This record gives sequence, structure tokens and C-alpha cells, in this order.
Amino acid sequence: MRDLADETLAERPTARSMLPTPGTPPVEWVIADGQVGYEDAVAEMEQRVAAIRDGTAPERVWLVEHPPLYTAGTSANDSDLLIPDRFPVYRTGRGGQYTYHGPGQRVAYLMLDLNRRQPDLRLFVNTLEEWVIRTLAAFNVTAGRRENCVGIWVKRPEKGLGREDKIAAVGIRVRRWVTFHGIALNVDPVLEHFSGIVPCGVKSQGVTSLADLGIIATMEEADSVLRQNFEALFGKTKAIRSAVP
Repeated sequence: MRDLADETLAERPTARSMLPTPGTPPVEWVIADGQVGYEDAVAEMEQRVAAIRDGTAPERVWLVEHPPLYTAGTSANDSDLLIPDRFPVYRTGRGGQYTYHGPGQRVAYLMLDLNRRQPDLRLFVNTLEEWVIRTLAAFNVTAGRRENCVGIWVKRPEKGLGREDKIAAVGIRVRRWVTFHGIALNVDPVLEHFSGIVPCGVKSQGVTSLADLGIIATMEEADSVLRQNFEALFGKTKAIRSAVP
């Protein structure tokens, strides 16, 4: 990802969707109780992705909160880890660079079979971003994309000319057209925790959250809006609540 100081939010493109083929079962919508360890989450995703690929399990969206930690994607630069001993650091197979996960941030892991939708990674990422943009719009937050930078950004003119803050990250992996990893939406995390890294390798801009923007929203409210907009773009869901599915 290059320096984005002089770029502006990309205009919102025509809405796209990845609705499944007729007859596809609803996507399981699972909300984890309590914080989920990162290694446990990856192991669970690996198991579910294999089962989806083998046709023995339905697709799943898994909503979690993690304890404070940093993850390094496949493009991460070591120099972007500014405080190595602050929180645990996990190397992960998702795309992207360094990011932070912690309480107050809603992480949505998507295990979807693109063969049942469209095997098109660009469309998948675009639809994930559209999902977050629509969710934020429901909270009266205008957000958008940046050219050549995955994720969702909010203009912050009160902080200076051209200033934009990232409010949601996107990092995915695909195996035989079954996806895992996903998005991270900042509802009300401790934003200072992002100072231990260069988030997504972007030095010139910052991070924000719904709370930082003055939007008081519970995690349950965010989840409800996420589900509504997910169904419009990806199809029906079936709610399951479980600590570790």
C-alpha cells in the first residue's frame, strides 16, 4: 500500500452483490460469547473451511471480539511493528499488512463458498467493502474506499486538509474458492492501541471508530445492522449463538 496523503476517497461504485445460487442453505450467523483467542479462531476457521469445501458444513459468518493483539498479513513489513512487546503478534495467512484487534472492535470472519456465488475475488472484496459502507451509512457515517487501498475510510477535514481515518479493515484468504478471515469494524476499541503499529502500512493517515465519531452504538446494534446489510448482499442467514461453534 502506498502513501495515501494526497488521494481522496474513491467514489462509491454501483452496488454489487454476491447472492448464492438458488437452493443454497442459509449462511450460519454465529456470535461468539466473550473474547476469542486468535489462534483458536484461526483453527476454527481452518476446520470450517475444510468442511465447506468437502460439502459437509454450511457457510458461516462468525462474529468475534479478540483480546488485544496485532496480526501481520502476508505483505507486512517488520519496520511497521513499532512496539514489538506491547501485545502478542500473530503471523497470519490473510492478505494485507499489520492490524490491531481488541475489545470494542467487531471482527467478522466469513467462510463462504464462492463457487456457490461468483468465483471473483475482486467482486468479493468490493462487496465486503460495500457491506461495511452500507452498515456505516445506517449510523449516519459517510465512508468510502481509497484507490489501491483495501478498507473503509472516513474524511476528517477537522484534522487537516486531505485527512482521512480508517474505520474498518479488510483482509481475506481464499482456498479452493472458500473464503476465510474477513473484516474488522471499529465500534469502540481503544484507538491508542493502534499506535504500536503502522496500520496497514499507511503512515500519513489515522484510525477512527463509531465512538470516536460521536456515534454511540452497542455491539449488539452494530451486529444487527451488519446482518441486515449482509443479507442484502450475500443472502439469507440463520442465527446461531455459541461461545465456540
